[in-house]
Amino acid sequence: MKMKDILGRILNQEKLQREETREILLAITKGEIPDEQIAALLTAIQMRGITVDELLGFRDGILETGVPAILSADRYIDVVGTGGDRKNTFNISTTSCFVIAGAGYKVAKHGNYAATSTSGASNVIQQHGVKFTADIDQLNRSLDECGIVYLHAQLFAKAMKFVGHIRKALQFPTFFNLLGPLVNPAQPKCQLLGVANLDQMRLYNNVYQKIGIDYGIVNSIDGYDEISLTGDFKVTTNHYERVFSPQQLGFDIAKPEELVAGANEEQAAAIFDSVLENRCLPAQKNIVLANAAFAIQVLEGGEKPIEECIDIARISIESGSALNVFRKFVEINS
Repeated sequence: MKMKDILGRILNQEKLQREETREILLAITKGEIPDEQIAALLTAIQMRGITVDELLGFRDGILETGVPAILSADRYIDVVGTGGDRKNTFNISTTSCFVIAGAGYKVAKHGNYAATSTSGASNVIQQHGVKFTADIDQLNRSLDECGIVYLHAQLFAKAMKFVGHIRKALQFPTFFNLLGPLVNPAQPKCQLLGVANLDQMRLYNNVYQKIGIDYGIVNSIDGYDEISLTGDFKVTTNHYERVFSPQQLGFDIAKPEELVAGANEEQAAAIFDSVLENRCLPAQKNIVLANAAFAIQVLEGGEKPIEECIDIARISIESGSALNVFRKFVEINS
């Protein structure tokens, strides 16, 4: 593979094939491409924009060189955001995952430490004493006994370590930021993804159609990469594309300050706990209910109306089921 030719084609606005970007990723992991050329590749694609097939090829390479997580269940969901919306929200996706599991569904949550916010999924999980593992027996025990498993990205996506120092040096987002939601090592058949803008929504919509999974993609019109309830939000799934207002779903408009994670990991963890314990701000609870509900609708193949899914999520919190699932999860994984 001649990177000089690859870079020339990208600079000439040519598109690469899926197999080509897979091979590039494999070459990176073998140390066959110098850092300077990797930096040039990341910069050139970022300036031109990545295509669906290019993104899928890089995904193929990451999954091929990573550690798979073969789970015993057939149908489970991941709830994740692209990150980078600079809103510093509390751990909405992670909290929603325990609400979903509390409602009796299976969840394989893929996550990492925070990059641009106070607390990422791995931060808040670790705050409770959980130890990350890639041991498949331990992972399946967690899924079997409490309905949820946590997959810490750094234990699985081995290819990421080859570009981490380059991404940090570049100091701007690259297509690797887009890969995070697509490289869950358990390869779930269902996913709810939050994106920060409508261009990303269109990109992932095409990606998911090619992968062939049940999906929901959400974006709050004011720039949150999740359902924030601070205003209208758009949802795209296998079955529909629609703009919702909070009021349509029976929720009040949330204030941005009600979503903030706090100044440190301890404060973020306290908000996470307060939601599961049903003693949080009404806006915090509503935001988790909304995100969990659309994930439940994806799990149900789009066959349940969203209002029913909200009720299912509400019962999970108010009955204490979500909290019991989390306590069991901590017991198993600590």
